[in-house]
Amino acid sequence: MFKPKLIHTLKNYKREQFYKDLIAGVIVGIVALPLAIAFAIASGVSPEKGIFTAIIAGLVISALGGSRVQIGGPTGAFIVVVYGVVQQFGINGLIVATFIAGILLIIMGLTKLGNVIKYIPYPLIIGFTTGIAVIIFSSEVKDFLGLKMGGVPADFISKWLAYGQHLSSVNLYAAAIGAFTLLIVLLWPKITHKVPGSLIAIIVTTFAVSFFHLPIETIGSRFGPIPSSLPTPVIPGVSFAIIQQLIRPAITIALLGSIESLLSAVVADGMIGGNHRSNTELIAQGVANICSSIFGGIPATGAIARTATNIKNGGRTPVAGIIHALTLLAIMLFVGKWAALIPMATLAGILIVVAWNMSELENFRAVLKGSKSDAAVLVTTFGLTVLVDLTVAIEIGMILAAFLFMRKMMQASSVHQAIVPVDELINLDDIPTGVDVFEINGPLFFGAAYKFKDAMKVIENPAKVLIIRMRNVPVIDATGIRVLREVYTATKKQGTKLILTEVNSVQVADELKKARLLFQIGKGNIKDTFQNALMRANDILSRANG
Repeated sequence: MFKPKLIHTLKNYKREQFYKDLIAGVIVGIVALPLAIAFAIASGVSPEKGIFTAIIAGLVISALGGSRVQIGGPTGAFIVVVYGVVQQFGINGLIVATFIAGILLIIMGLTKLGNVIKYIPYPLIIGFTTGIAVIIFSSEVKDFLGLKMGGVPADFISKWLAYGQHLSSVNLYAAAIGAFTLLIVLLWPKITHKVPGSLIAIIVTTFAVSFFHLPIETIGSRFGPIPSSLPTPVIPGVSFAIIQQLIRPAITIALLGSIESLLSAVVADGMIGGNHRSNTELIAQGVANICSSIFGGIPATGAIARTATNIKNGGRTPVAGIIHALTLLAIMLFVGKWAALIPMATLAGILIVVAWNMSELENFRAVLKGSKSDAAVLVTTFGLTVLVDLTVAIEIGMILAAFLFMRKMMQASSVHQAIVPVDELINLDDIPTGVDVFEINGPLFFGAAYKFKDAMKVIENPAKVLIIRMRNVPVIDATGIRVLREVYTATKKQGTKLILTEVNSVQVADELKKARLLFQIGKGNIKDTFQNALMRANDILSRANG
């Protein structure tokens, strides 16, 4: 059900908590400003679109979300996707793709897919997250070094070749400002956590560039002045032809947004000892992205770093997130014009730190040293994210992970004949002559069904009774049912009676009932224990020898 946390937390809301939320919200709003601008520029759009997104989406996510402390807005994870969409379809295409993604997120929440998202393989998440970090870093080299070159190629290899060709045009002032930004952002937390290092870096470097008139490109020199008001909302036009064109990037935005927001919510739960409502969170994320697109913004999701900042500064209710959005609105209205003076090299330095924090290098190494299948998913997803496209990386990564998982399940499945004691309490002597016993272990699905068929082929002289033990079969699919039906048909032609025993799994029993296989085999030939199956086999043999 759709139950925003804001309604729950306001029931016993106290003045003391409001003060804490107020302080946390203001601090997070200040932290979010340079990040919103930097993420927008890195995504290939004008800086104000990042601010619009942080205000509108941040407000909606906090007001309607399923987490007490989630802070929403543009994030580094979207840079790769947004940049690719803008390059291919333009800013209008991005707005429509974000709008469609919002609808998809709402559908995911209404159909309760919030709990399914958590089953996305961990190596895949680490793979594309590290890949995104590499792309963010490589995209900021031009501004960090102040290279005099045209547009940066989207292709990873072409990008670095272009950097090499223009390396002689390095602007030493820009490189110095970028390096100084890195030092401040990395070292400032050792002094205090109350004021973010990125804000200090922006203030110091902007003052230095303006006061000394350094020849460095700024936001204003590239994009012009930043608006001091929100744009007029416009609902994007969506037709079937446009949906066909933009559905793939929209799905990628929705999937990435759901993963990032729920991961952030889980991290936040661990920090405050709470429990988020995943489906409510997805619905809120969907509404936020729809609203962001209506105001000309970019995709938004839960931001782990800003959420953690909120918690560390005392934020414990969605009120802090709402105040964060209102703080950004106030900054844009009253001092937004000064943001145009921020050097591009400063934003590049901030994003390089963001890329480093996103890289998950320790987790990347840990997965790489693990099983070969996990390492294969990790490397494939990482490589495709960097060299091809994030959409392709997620699609291929999921398919590869699914195939490798099925391979493991197939290896775990086995079918063997009872030529050794089948149970501690049952000896081979208890199995009468004329009875064959086979046992299936593991899932009986399309990847393992062939083992069962091959095992049946080893029977040279069909017995009068064939007992199949299924006590260790947790699931069965259509292929497994078809194989069982083929075995039943073959045994019927041979004059052999088929007995199924120990169908303990509810799922297996339900599927066999739906397929009417239990009816075909006969109720009398379905036994709950192996002892009862042997008694039934003896009864069949007695009648046959009659």
